[in-house]
This record gives sequence, structure tokens and C-alpha cells, in this order.
Amino acid sequence: MIHSRSPEVHRSGRSGWLRAAVLGANDGIVSVAGLVVGIAASGAPASTVLTTGIAGTVAGAMSMAAGEYVSVQSQADTEHADLAIERRELHEDPHSELEELAAIYRHRGLNAELAHEVARQLTAHDALAAHARDELGITDTTRARPLQAAAASAAAFVAGAALPVLTALLAPHAHVALATTTSTLAGLCITGALAARAGGAQPLRGALRVMFWGALAMTAAAAIGKLFDTPL
Repeated sequence: MIHSRSPEVHRSGRSGWLRAAVLGANDGIVSVAGLVVGIAASGAPASTVLTTGIAGTVAGAMSMAAGEYVSVQSQADTEHADLAIERRELHEDPHSELEELAAIYRHRGLNAELAHEVARQLTAHDALAAHARDELGITDTTRARPLQAAAASAAAFVAGAALPVLTALLAPHAHVALATTTSTLAGLCITGALAARAGGAQPLRGALRVMFWGALAMTAAAAIGKLFDTPL
């Protein structure tokens, strides 16, 4: 009895939204926690600490969404421009484009006859798709998706920022800085491990590298807050 293999599941399809989400979540936790710790360390009242955290969450989420959209849209514009060039060249000089495609396959290890036949068949099927994939490296899996990246980044930022904001809301005011630092490092440990696991890496390594930078940010924020050790 022949059993069919289950379809392989690859992680590369997650790269677009996963990168934006991981960046957004970590930035939300670290930047808003830094604000909360810094303001709390300065001796500001609880209402100021909480307001700062909420304002930082709103501004940060909007900034992340705008930054991701503009950045990824620039990539998308470049892809569209390259595809337009390929489309024009295929129309004006299809023979040279066929030879260019065959040369790519020869470089990858096919003999000249097979490389030419593969190029011919792929050109007959969808010439632009063949050049986009094999010459430009543009595929449906890796192509730029600005709105997806912006939404993932903003949503993840808000989710990450919720941790220090809730800590500032619930913790005793005298211990807000310590409680926020502790909860932030715990949150970074979890997000770092989950991101690493989703990307196929070692969770412990992902957790440790994110915690290191988070601890560094908290230390710097607390030091700056102590420089202004007076209620605002």
C-alpha cells in the first residue's frame, strides 16, 4: 500500500509578517517599558507614569505602522519597477531574454541543452514569472506586502506595550520601576522564545538575546530617570 507524503510545511512564507510582528512586539515592550521605568525613576506621580505609558503606546503603534508601510512599500515599488523592465525587455528582445534565462540555469548546474529546454518551456508557460523568480528573486512567498507588514507591526506593538502599561496600572507606585523591569524581561523571554520557535531557531537562544537588549534598555532608562529625580 502506497502512502502519500504529507505536504511539507516551510517557514519562509512567514518571513514578511513574522519579522514585522517580532519587531513590533519587542519594540512595544522595550520602548514603552523604558518610558515607564524612566518616568517612574524620576519620582513622577502614578498618573503621569500611566499617562506616559498609554501615550507611548499610541504614538509607538502609529509610528511602527507608518514606518513598516513606507519601508515595505519602497521594496514593493522597486519590485514593480524591475518587473516593468523585464516586461519591456521580453517584448522587445525575447530571444536575448531566453538566452539569459538559460544561462542562469547553466550556472546552477544544468547542461547547456537541458538549460535551454527548461528556459524554453518556462518561457512558454509564463516568461515574466520565470524571470521574476529566477533572475530577480521575486516570488509570491517573498514579495513585499506593505499593508500586512504595517498591520502586523502595529498590532504586535500594542500587544507588547500592554505588558508595561498594565504593570504600571496594577503595581504599587513605589515599586513600579522594579515591577515593570521584571515583567518586561519575562515578556521578552516569552516573545523571544516564541519568535525563535516560529522561525525554526532554538527558543532559549532567542529568549536570551532579546532579554539582553531589554535589560540594557531598562538600565539606561532607569539611569536617565535618576538624573531627574524630582516629580514632574
